[in-house]
Parts: sequence; C-alpha cells; structure tokens
Amino acid sequence: MYKRIATALSFASLVLGQQIGTYTAEKHPSLPIQVCTARGSCTTERTSVANWRWTHATNGYTNCYSGSEWNATACPDGKTCAANCAIDGADYAKTYGITTPSSGALRLNFVTKNDNGQNVGSRVYLLASDTKYRLFNLLNKEFTFDVDVSHLPCGLNGAVYFSEMDEDGGVSRFSGNKAGAKYGTGYCDSQCPQDIKFINGEANVESWEGGLGKYGTCCAEMDIWEANSDATAYTPHPCSVTKQTRCEGVDCGSGSDRYAGVCDKDGCDFNSFRMGNQEFYGPGKTVDTSKPLTVVTQFITADGTNTGALKSIRRFYVQNGKVIPNSKTVIESVDPTNEISEGFCEQQKTAFGDNNYFKTLGGMAQMGEQLKKMVLVLSVWDDHAVYMNWLDSNYPTDADPSKPGVARGRCDPEAGVPETVEAEHPDAYVIYSNIKIGALNSTFPAA
Repeated sequence: MYKRIATALSFASLVLGQQIGTYTAEKHPSLPIQVCTARGSCTTERTSVANWRWTHATNGYTNCYSGSEWNATACPDGKTCAANCAIDGADYAKTYGITTPSSGALRLNFVTKNDNGQNVGSRVYLLASDTKYRLFNLLNKEFTFDVDVSHLPCGLNGAVYFSEMDEDGGVSRFSGNKAGAKYGTGYCDSQCPQDIKFINGEANVESWEGGLGKYGTCCAEMDIWEANSDATAYTPHPCSVTKQTRCEGVDCGSGSDRYAGVCDKDGCDFNSFRMGNQEFYGPGKTVDTSKPLTVVTQFITADGTNTGALKSIRRFYVQNGKVIPNSKTVIESVDPTNEISEGFCEQQKTAFGDNNYFKTLGGMAQMGEQLKKMVLVLSVWDDHAVYMNWLDSNYPTDADPSKPGVARGRCDPEAGVPETVEAEHPDAYVIYSNIKIGALNSTFPAA
C-alpha cells in the first residue's frame, strides 16, 4: 500500500475527538467471527465493530474541524483541543453507509448521502468488548473471510488488514484520550499517516496544512486483502517500532525520507498480475470476481508453533466449492512460488529494482514478532495521492509497463481519480462475511 488517505471521507467533520459526548449513545454493529480448532469444529465469538466519526465542542454542536481547518477557538494547540472536543455515538447506517445485511456480514458503501452532505469511504475496527479491540496472534494460524468485490470498480480499495494498535485504543497510555476503542480511536498503520487528527491523546494541530499535520501515527501492518474487482495484493509491512508510535520529521518517512522512516511503506507485496499471471484474478478469470469468493491466508512458522519465527505467508481462494492455490510467479530471476517468504522478497525487490526496506527493517522475522498482537481493520476507500495506480494500473505511471513490476492491473490510470470514481460509482460497495481465525487448515474445506 502506498498511501491510505483518511481525508478521502468528505463528511465535513469526520474526525476523532478525545472526550466523550452526551448527545447520541454508541451502539456498535454486530460482526461475530468464528474461532476454529479443526475442520468442522468452530465456535462463535460475539464481536462488533467501531468506526471513526464526528467531533464537536464539548459545550455544544460547534465543529472542532471543518473542511480542512481546525476551529481556532476550540483548538489553539493539541492538548487544549483534546480537552475541548468530544465524539458521540454514530448512526452507522444513515451517516456512514455501514450495515450488517446478515449475521456475520458487513457491508461498506462507498458514497452515502446524509444530512450533512455525503460520506465517502469508511473504516472500522473489530471489538472484543464494548471498550477493547479484539487482539489476534496470527502466527501458526490462518485467517479466512468471504468477500464480494463485484461492485467495486477500478480505483477503489476494499481492504482487510491488521494493525498493531493498542487494545484499548490508547486510553491507558495517553491521559488526553478518554474515548478509547469504544469510539474507534488509536489508529495507526505502516504509512504513518499524518492526516489523522488526534494522535497520542492530542490533536494534530501543529503545522496543519492541506489536511496534513506535523505528526504521523505509525505501527506494523499486515495487509491481508487490498482489492477491487480487477486487482488484489497481500503485503506485510514491518516497522522498527513495536506499538502505536507518534512520529515526526524523518521518522514518518514522508517524501524523500520514504526509506528512512520507522515503517516499511512499500512492504513485500504479492499481486498476481504484477508477478506475471495476468489471467488469474478478475471478472471471468481463475478467481472470478463477478462472484463472491473465500480468501484464506496462512502464517507458517519455522517450528510449527504459535511463537516460532515467521517462515512464509500462504494464500488460497475457495470458489464454487473448489480450493484454488495462489498463482505462481512468472518473473525472470524470481523462483516460481505462490507464497511470501524472505527469499521471495529478496528476489522480487532485485528483479523490480525496488529498495528492499522490508529487509532493512527486519523482514519476515520482525513481521512475525508484530503479528502476535494485531487489531483487525476493514475498510473501503479511494486514493487522493496516486489514484490506486499502485494496486490496479501501471505504477509509476510514467514507467514502461513492459518493465518488470510496473504493470499491476488492467485499470486506466485515470480511473481512480477521486472526483471521477466518486461521481461515476457512488453506488459501489464491498461485503465482508464469515470471518474465521483458527489452526492451519481448519477454516476452509479440504481440496
């Protein structure tokens, strides 16, 4: 993933405060998951989701943030702003287009008209309880879910991923954060996003310009699924920091400092199209995105234990009752493989002429350590930075698409321009369902 833009949501005041408001009660949409020990032996865990939302002055309905500017009265500095601004419960369906069409299913609409104008995109986090995120140790486990991307066109990203967020959303570490996981606070990812409005219990007010602040919020990230109907990739992103961390300056890895920050923004991606098989994924392809499908990701350890070193990350698909192994690489100087491993990453980076910052920050070994305490995130978004070209088109766009690693999908480079995709596909959506975590080969039918 090259950039995740929180400001892709155009709802004017979509920003997290750190106090708790009193206008609307919070009611989390239910999203139960299953925990499996063997095939046919699964139990249901009652989980739910929380998202980001509106913030306002604690003494009324005045917005703390509008358009791209902070309210100077409520927010003269970060600490004061956190004390002055509150968040209330959310109307998930009406305001954000987040619904649960059936038990264990979550639908995220792309554009939702509401009383405040419209909301574009959404992001939710899985909760174990009313006040704590559900933590996952993925080592020696597999993670499985069903997804329908048939209504998700070029330029959009329906993402399922894990981030090394605090279990309580940051309440215990940061005194300025009173809202915690219940209200969807404490976000971080490997892009160290600087558009997040509140970080470490303080507003990101300082040097705020063009929707970006002085600080970013960093943590390791495992992208299980970044996809639309034309392209998909799964990508580990290790970091040198081992928990949600506020960055500034070079540590954020912005611009020319991309390969000097605390996180690996590029990661080590496996995109079947980019890896040489252009007929594997898409409408009518081997994995047919015109129909729902099951995605299985396995985290293999060297010694077969839940604490062992991460050896590889494997992918399977299940569709129409058939188990489909991930496609194999068809790239010169990359050994044929259909999984992510240290050797694959080394060869891929060399073949594509990419900076192997993945290795610099510890590679698979570091990623494995960070997979022990992850929070599940589900989202749909469009890309204001590079139009999702890194996922489904040619990237860089001015490079020769015949050069290894440049072509990543069949999409037109302009298809993901936010103004275009929001106008032409406001009714786009993604549905995630049947989420399972369990022992290897326990969550999907045998081949």
